[in-house]
Amino acid sequence: MLAASGGLVVEGWPLGPAATAGGVIVGALFITVSRKSLAHRDGLAVAGLRGADARKAILLVAAMTVHSAAEGIGVGVSFGGGAELGIFISLAIAVHNIPEGLAISLVLVPRGVGVWRAAGWSVFSSLPQPLLAVPAFLFVLQFRPVLPWGLGFAAGAMIWMVWTEIVPEALGESRSRLLVAATVVVAVALMTLVRVLLGT
Repeated sequence: MLAASGGLVVEGWPLGPAATAGGVIVGALFITVSRKSLAHRDGLAVAGLRGADARKAILLVAAMTVHSAAEGIGVGVSFGGGAELGIFISLAIAVHNIPEGLAISLVLVPRGVGVWRAAGWSVFSSLPQPLLAVPAFLFVLQFRPVLPWGLGFAAGAMIWMVWTEIVPEALGESRSRLLVAATVVVAVALMTLVRVLLGT
């Protein structure tokens, strides 16, 4: 998730550094405000989860769904530059959707959510991609100015989610902080390698 977020910032920066940076800040604020608003809802339930587990699941799925929306716009806009570029970007995003979907399932399944239901939520979080790719392609000139904001927003939301929710939870569950740190570094390195090999 961190490597994918870094990739979104890299993609957005040439399109508008200020807009991308602004999007990152707004994305982080979105997760913070969402967490505070969900904290007051004690009866919250989703996918069979309640309380703190339900809040964590909603935040993660929301962050991933926002992330997917920005990627969907990116796919549509990339097809505006030609079919070859569009197919290439679509393939790269499809490959990194695998670990993103896995991240959702790895949060939900240990909390008692069934494997198929967790897989359904993983798929749900990626639905904005095809839904927004088509209008982004049809209105590529109109979508291009908001792309750096969207990419930055998605990156900021995911980075904030990782550092304030997922990493602290991993540290709490693990016996070794070193193991958690090593896992984060290896995961980021592998995802970055995939992006380099795909040329994105």
